[in-house]
Amino acid sequence: MSNTPSLPYHELQGPLAWTSDRLRDSDWLVGLDGALEAELTFASNILARNPMPTLRLSPDDFAFPACRRLMASVKAILDQGVGFVILDRLPLAALGRERAVQLYWLLASMLARPVAQKWDGTMIYDVRDTGKKPGNGVRPDVTNVEQNYHTDNSYNLSPPDYVGLLCLQTAKAGGISRVVSCLSAHNAMRRRHPVLLDRLHRPFWFDRQGEHPPDYCNVLYHPLFDWDGVRLTARLSKFQVVNGQKLAGKPLDAESEAALDALEEVMNDPALGKEFFFEPGQIQFVNNRALCHKRTGFEDWPEPERRRHLVRLWLRDGGRAFYDG
Repeated sequence: MSNTPSLPYHELQGPLAWTSDRLRDSDWLVGLDGALEAELTFASNILARNPMPTLRLSPDDFAFPACRRLMASVKAILDQGVGFVILDRLPLAALGRERAVQLYWLLASMLARPVAQKWDGTMIYDVRDTGKKPGNGVRPDVTNVEQNYHTDNSYNLSPPDYVGLLCLQTAKAGGISRVVSCLSAHNAMRRRHPVLLDRLHRPFWFDRQGEHPPDYCNVLYHPLFDWDGVRLTARLSKFQVVNGQKLAGKPLDAESEAALDALEEVMNDPALGKEFFFEPGQIQFVNNRALCHKRTGFEDWPEPERRRHLVRLWLRDGGRAFYDG
């Protein structure tokens, strides 16, 4: 393995390079105080009297001084802190689902601009089990199977900087959320599998999931880890790589399989990741370039109104708001 300037062979440091034993609840769990609740209640009352499509709502239409301070602190945690936040929580029972989604949209818009999550322009994405099995054109997030650790939209041109999730309803069993620092995973790979780490800095083919114009290539080619000499960023999904290599007619070789398996093993080490049960009304924000996330498989309720339901937003200020930026 050659020691080139494009690869970091030193231990990556800083708050983003956390492990589970070093995390405190105060690093990532943020409560809503009385001033925030008052602002959100005031906004909710205005919205109840003035119907407006959620996509047309802007935080500039409200004063929101406490909410703006809150979201500035959230952004600081995402960029300079541990890279993920749970806001605890919107009063879902009092607000109702529609109003909660609108307030979530307004809060998220103070963090960064919401952008399209599908090629068709979908901006607000419902994460629910459709009964389908994952595959080309079927994202794992609309199934109930366990996910691999991943960053969102790793398989297209403009990944979001941040991912937001609002929990509306939990599953009957399972569906446990987990996050892991990509910097800490990189450090662990350097210690445990230094030879294989080099492969993760070289490109793989990713399945684009059919989210592109019909005449575009259905795969994308890029590495899982990228080092610019100062900052490590990640774009990874084992599921999309395995499918992408097949679509490209280039099945994974032994080195590539070993590198992906080693990274999966490292990221699933309980000493690295943080596990939590996402509760109704809570909002999760994740730095999508520095952290990976997943959830376990789950069993849902039989009643449609009780089935697991999260609402996802992708946030990115760079480029256009289109899916490909």
